[in-house]
Amino acid sequence: MPPEAGDRRVRRTRRLLRDALVSLSLERGYATVTVEDITERADLGRATFYKHYTDKDDLLDRVVTDLLDELQDRLRPLVQASEVGFTGKPALEIFRHADDERDAYRMILRGEGDGRALRQFTRAQTEATAEVFRARAEHEGVTPRISVDVLARAWVGEQLAVLSWWLEEDPRPMPPEDATRMLLDLSLRGRYWANGFEGEPPVPDPA
Repeated sequence: MPPEAGDRRVRRTRRLLRDALVSLSLERGYATVTVEDITERADLGRATFYKHYTDKDDLLDRVVTDLLDELQDRLRPLVQASEVGFTGKPALEIFRHADDERDAYRMILRGEGDGRALRQFTRAQTEATAEVFRARAEHEGVTPRISVDVLARAWVGEQLAVLSWWLEEDPRPMPPEDATRMLLDLSLRGRYWANGFEGEPPVPDPA
């Protein structure tokens, strides 16, 4: 068998196992899914499963890793521009990628697997976002007033919360461009402006 044929076969097998895990987790919850359930849904043997993964947790980790790799490939051309300005394009691309891989994202964002997939995904996105924020501050010659780590976690947290809501609604509540614009406006102008108020927000009395 030519090497490329073998590679295609491996990719196809792993995709079948991935899709089986995702669909079963959405239907009945990750905790109740067994390797036997996965192989039966994928129409593959147990030996085939264990040739690729040690257990279902290993498969879950691979689902997240593959998703992150795909996302980073799509974001890479947009990141450099984002480091020197607020374009919103990376956020929009995340929405589009999530739309293409809706079920996998829904499984992750629902916290299946005792939240391990969500923690893995959130950690990777937060670290990547913090790098962009630091590069942007350095390029513009500014010093962030709030910890970049806090800023990155706040941005990613808001984004994932909106993304989760957006993916669970059928039909989608708004186009991805509109959701991205609202998130960008919230980031640039703040919640005071977003709530409809004008001018500078009042300074609270610490007493």
